[in-house]
Amino acid sequence: MVSARTASGGEIHTGHMALGLRSAIGSDVGRRRTANEDSGAAGDRLLVVADGMGGHAHGELASALTVAAMLEMDERLPADTSELDLLAELTAAVDDASAKLAAHAQQEPDTQGMGTTVVALLFDGERLALAHVGDSRIYLCRGGTLTQITHDHTMVQQLVDEGQITPEEALVHPRRSVLMRALSTDHPVEADLAFLDLQPGDRYLLCSDGVTAVLPDQAILDLMAAPTGPEVVVEKLITFANEGGGPDNITAVVADVVDAADVVSQPVRLVGAAAEVQIP
Repeated sequence: MVSARTASGGEIHTGHMALGLRSAIGSDVGRRRTANEDSGAAGDRLLVVADGMGGHAHGELASALTVAAMLEMDERLPADTSELDLLAELTAAVDDASAKLAAHAQQEPDTQGMGTTVVALLFDGERLALAHVGDSRIYLCRGGTLTQITHDHTMVQQLVDEGQITPEEALVHPRRSVLMRALSTDHPVEADLAFLDLQPGDRYLLCSDGVTAVLPDQAILDLMAAPTGPEVVVEKLITFANEGGGPDNITAVVADVVDAADVVSQPVRLVGAAAEVQIP
């Protein structure tokens, strides 16, 4: 399979140092799936990954609808978001995505039960806001250290939190893919929300579990900490996940926090189902 890989960047001027995001995005169906149910988008200020689920119940539609809701939020925001509550905007976008899934299931009953994860970063040059539902993840690489920013909404993570199993046991648990929280056709869901501390030189990864189910943290750190551009990191994450068996769809966004002068603004780039599915 050929992977789609595109780069985009955003430039925001602030009252002091102007920071920008220089990002790359890619998605691949993997080695064992026939369709890509992941969706991704990378723009000047919004980065999103959604991992659809449901198989015959149209996971690819769920992820594409969710990314579309996020992009609609981004498009209606003003150029200057300094007066806006970014977390409230992300919350509204997640609620809108849930409403889109429910409305579609009403019109097309065979899509009842479809669902998706979502991770998103919304950036305005000074603030970086996060929204998260499910087991897609966001990592930060800073100073040679990799930190998982999100906390999986899975059954096995809950068992780890409660001390019933170890993190090592969680990696091979037969029910490791069972989600405790996801966007679905059934009811609205509450996203985890946070503002992230922002520093020049930071590198963020947003990815579906097609990456993390195959690559250990050390392998991800080795790629993220390497002195290569985001495009190379995305390409290698996809390649290595496929070489590790490619059991699932693979989607990754890598974004560097840089001086805005080093960034060229580009249109939003879509990958996976978001680039292929016709939204009704």
